[in-house]
Amino acid sequence: MSFGQGGPFDGPGGSFSSTPDWDALADESEARSRRKRWLWIGGGALAALAVAGIVATAVISSGGDTPGGGPTAAPSSSGRTVPDDKPSFPDVSVPPPPNPHDYISDPKKDRAPLTPATLFPQKSMVVGEHSYPLTETAGTGDCTAGAQGALVSSLSHNGCKQLLRATYAKDGVAVTIGVAVFDSPAQATKVMNENRPNLMPLPGSGVPSGFCQGSKCQMTTNATGRYAYFTIAGHLDGTDVTGSDAGVRQISRDAGSYAFTRIAQRGKDQAAKAGEQQLKEAQEKARRRS
Repeated sequence: MSFGQGGPFDGPGGSFSSTPDWDALADESEARSRRKRWLWIGGGALAALAVAGIVATAVISSGGDTPGGGPTAAPSSSGRTVPDDKPSFPDVSVPPPPNPHDYISDPKKDRAPLTPATLFPQKSMVVGEHSYPLTETAGTGDCTAGAQGALVSSLSHNGCKQLLRATYAKDGVAVTIGVAVFDSPAQATKVMNENRPNLMPLPGSGVPSGFCQGSKCQMTTNATGRYAYFTIAGHLDGTDVTGSDAGVRQISRDAGSYAFTRIAQRGKDQAAKAGEQQLKEAQEKARRRS
């Protein structure tokens, strides 16, 4: 008698036996049962994946929120996604803002009116907590008329175009500021380096004509852009300035700071105006393209 499919059973060693190997038959039956269970489990997993795919598709189609993301776009009546109805604007290419220093360095750009009234418009010189009333202003195209001593030749030889002065006074001391205008920063810097700050004091409104004439006064010189600026400060009663004169030193420092601020503000004002014009032109070009 034989068992199995198609012949006698060969054992592990390959020898023939007329008696069935019951242990081997039991093992083979158990193996077939395990394969069936794994196939069933595998089929169940595939079915679960298919169901999950159907559910995910249903969520997306219904416009629901996806995990970790925002709501999807609502479909149109034709089934296509409707884009957001937002207006589009053409890009506006805005040039970089103008540099204010360029406008006090280049006479081709520095075209704003330049008079004592525009350079010294306030009735007082205010620097920090200190305030000094304006007593007099003057302007001239003959720079030598507002200078004395060695400054006359320095301004003349370096091509000074205009000299504007203003005097401020308070508590027995006064200061005259002088601003000389040149064609280039190099000329203004040369005048500063020559260091001949013999500015002619400007009297008026309580400042006597002999102010800083024949007495020792404190003088300074500096430059920014195409402008050189000077100060001369002293006592209204004609006494000499000494190292202990705190009031003279203070008004001299404040006058130098104020002169620089006024020149710098001139550059800022012109640069701001040019920047506004550039923005308008850029917006107009963008409007034409749209």
